Amino acid sequence: MNLTYGIKDRPETKQMVVFAFQQLLAIMAATIAVPAIIGNGMTASAALFGAGAGTIIYQLFTRFNSPVFLGSSFAFIGSMLAAFAGGVSISVGFLGLIIGATFAGLVYVIISLIVKAVGTKWIDKLMPAVVIGPTVTIIGLSLAGNAVGDLMKGDGSLMVSPYLAMVCGLVTLAVVIICSVYGKKMTKLIPFVIGIGAGYALALIFTLIGKATGNAKMLIIDFAPFAALLDNGKVALSSFVSFPEFSFLKAAKGLKNLSGSYIATIFVAYVPVAFVVFAEHLADHKNLSTIINKDLITDPGLDKTLLGDGVGSMVGAFFGGCPNTTYGESVGCVAITGNASVATITTAAILSIGISFISPLMALLDSIPACVMGGVCMSLYGFIAISGLKMIQKVNLEDNRNVFTASVVLISGIGGLSLTIGKITLTSVACALILGILTNILVNKKSK
Repeated sequence: MNLTYGIKDRPETKQMVVFAFQQLLAIMAATIAVPAIIGNGMTASAALFGAGAGTIIYQLFTRFNSPVFLGSSFAFIGSMLAAFAGGVSISVGFLGLIIGATFAGLVYVIISLIVKAVGTKWIDKLMPAVVIGPTVTIIGLSLAGNAVGDLMKGDGSLMVSPYLAMVCGLVTLAVVIICSVYGKKMTKLIPFVIGIGAGYALALIFTLIGKATGNAKMLIIDFAPFAALLDNGKVALSSFVSFPEFSFLKAAKGLKNLSGSYIATIFVAYVPVAFVVFAEHLADHKNLSTIINKDLITDPGLDKTLLGDGVGSMVGAFFGGCPNTTYGESVGCVAITGNASVATITTAAILSIGISFISPLMALLDSIPACVMGGVCMSLYGFIAISGLKMIQKVNLEDNRNVFTASVVLISGIGGLSLTIGKITLTSVACALILGILTNILVNKKSK
C-alpha cells in the first residue's frame, strides 16, 4: 500500500504526539484487560508501563526498523493464572510471573539463535503464503466476537441498554470510516482519535441524561476511575501523580518462599505457550511486511524481531507482570492510517510509560466505555483479516493443493478449534496454523 509516512520518516513533533496517542488508544483496551482478568493485585498502570518499556526494547533490538507496538499477551493468561494457583502468596505469584516470562523469553532467544545460524528459508517452505495468509485472516476473525461483544456493552451500569451502547459504538465506527476515507491531511491520519472522541462525547451525553433522570439504562460511562482523584468530594492534588505498582517490587518478598516444584510448574505453564506465540509473532510480521512493502523477516531479520519480542516480554513482566507480544491492533492502525513511522511507535511507547504515572489520564483512558472501543476494533480487526486475504492474492487457487491448505486453516480457525492439554491451551489460531502446516506438507509430498 502507499504509505503516508515510511519507517524512517519522522512527522512534525506536534503531529507525532497525536499519532502516538492514537497508537496508544488502539492497543490500550487489550493491554489493560489482561491484568484486570488476572487480578491478584495486578494494575493497568504497571501493565502500560511494561508495554511501553517492552516496546522500546523491541525497537532497540530491531534497530528501529519495525513499526509495531508490544502489548500484554492474551495467550499467556492461563500461564499467569497458574502462577497464583495452589494457594501461593501474592509475592510468590508475582515472582512466578517474572520467572515465567523469563522462561518464555528464553524460548524466543533460542529460536532466534537457530534462525541466525540456519536462516529463514525453512520457514518459507514450512509456512508459505497459502498457510500464513489464512492464518493472519484467522487472527482478525478470531477477535471479531470480542469487538461485537464490546459494541453492545457500557461500563457504567449493568442495566445499560445494549442498543444505546451499540449506537455509541457504531457512531465511533462511522466517524473512523468517514475520517479515513474522506478526511484530508491530518484528519485522515488520526481517524481513531476523532472516532473515539465522537463516541465518548455521545456516551457522555447519554450518561449525563441518565444521571439527571435516574435512568440506569443510559449510564454508559463509569466515572469510578475518577473517584480516586477526589478526597471527600474535593480534588486531591496529591493523587494526580501515582507510582505504578511494579511486579518486581511485589515479587521481592517471595524469594524466600520459592521452591523447586513451583519453578517446575511455572516452566511447564509458560514454555509450551511461547512456541504458540512464536507462530503468531511470525504471522504478525509477515502481515506487517505486506502492509509496509518491506520484508521484516529479512530486514531487520526474524532473529532480531524474536530477540526484541523475547527480551521485551521479560522486561514487560518485570514491571507489569504481563509477557508482551506484537499487537494486531497496532498493525491494523498502521494499515488504516498509512503511518509506518517507527518514531511514532517509539513516541507511543514513551507516552505509555509517562501516562502510567499520571492518574487523571489513566482515569480518562479507563473510562472509555467498551462500546466505543468495540466500534474502533471492528475496523482494526477487519483490516487484519483483509490483510491476510491479500497475502494469498498471488496464490494459485486453481490448484487443489492450495485450496485444501487454505480451507483447513480457515475452517478450523473460524470454527474455533482449540485444544487444552493440562494447563496448556492451543488457541484457535495456533491450531489452525499447525493444521495448515501439516496439510501443506501432506499435499506437497513428492511421489516416490
